[in-house]
Amino acid sequence: MRTAFSVAAIVIAGAAVALTGPSRPAYPHGEEAGFGVPGDPSKAAHVVRLTMRETTDGHMLFAPSDLTIRRGEQVRFIIENKGALDHELVIDTVRGNQQHAIEMQKNPDMQHDDPNAIRLAPTARGEILWRFTEAGTFDFSCLIPGHREAGMHGTVRVR
Repeated sequence: MRTAFSVAAIVIAGAAVALTGPSRPAYPHGEEAGFGVPGDPSKAAHVVRLTMRETTDGHMLFAPSDLTIRRGEQVRFIIENKGALDHELVIDTVRGNQQHAIEMQKNPDMQHDDPNAIRLAPTARGEILWRFTEAGTFDFSCLIPGHREAGMHGTVRVR
């Protein structure tokens, strides 16, 4: 019998969707992006807990905003929106997220059903399961217009 979590993880891991924008790769089942692949829910994962929120002075942030991951390591990001606004988390290269942010300016209500992205309403919680296959420095950002500019981005260093 499958639990709601295992069904959701299978859907995330097996999603085959085309993303918008010229630099956005498609994620057919198991295909690798330049920085990794959707995780395998049947394998162990390192858990990273992230929160998203606004501050009273108008800043928006992820906590923590700086992560170091081992190359090849599968990570289960457990993400909680502790803010009063919708927020999202999109894992990509800096360039990929910057280009996608331009698309979000044109379509601010764009919904993500990609394995490297999640949008959460206030008080909601969600997960991304991802395996980083390449070493380098990558980005995670909230691409809702104005949020990245208000400080809502972070760095993943893969060694």
